[in-house]
Amino acid sequence: MSIEETFLQSAIKRFKEYKSLGEKTFHQLKDEEMLYKPNQASNSIAVIIKHMHGNMQSRWTNFLTEDGEKNWRKRDDEFEEESFTKQQLLILWEEGWKTFLTTLESLTDHDLLKTVTIRSQPLSVIDAINRQLAHYSYHVGQIVYIGRMIKDGRWVNLSIPKKNS
Repeated sequence: MSIEETFLQSAIKRFKEYKSLGEKTFHQLKDEEMLYKPNQASNSIAVIIKHMHGNMQSRWTNFLTEDGEKNWRKRDDEFEEESFTKQQLLILWEEGWKTFLTTLESLTDHDLLKTVTIRSQPLSVIDAINRQLAHYSYHVGQIVYIGRMIKDGRWVNLSIPKKNS
């Protein structure tokens, strides 16, 4: 197996793990809890989902041939609070991840050596993947943290609980 194939398989595995962490958090939350904001400066889980959806749709549509910041994306609107149901948010979540993972899983070893553009900045495909791995894991971490704050003592741990190592 080539280093490129190993990298791509590893990246796909990690992305799917972060997707799963988000979903395990959503499973614990009610509709209204998806809209909870810890404070005025913070985003709700709903806003984070909207932002990730917009990012995934923009970055991964025609990934190898067009700039990842599409002119149809309304990034600022992603950060506006809206009254979504949990089901509507889960549809956005799935749609974004489907676009992203379908594109990522379609890449070949040869594609990893190509250059793409994001916001007019040329990046290797490997660097673009790493950039998104950091970005998506950052936001999933926020989702998990907010979910844990909301549930407090009723939170079902998603990894190894304290003092169980």
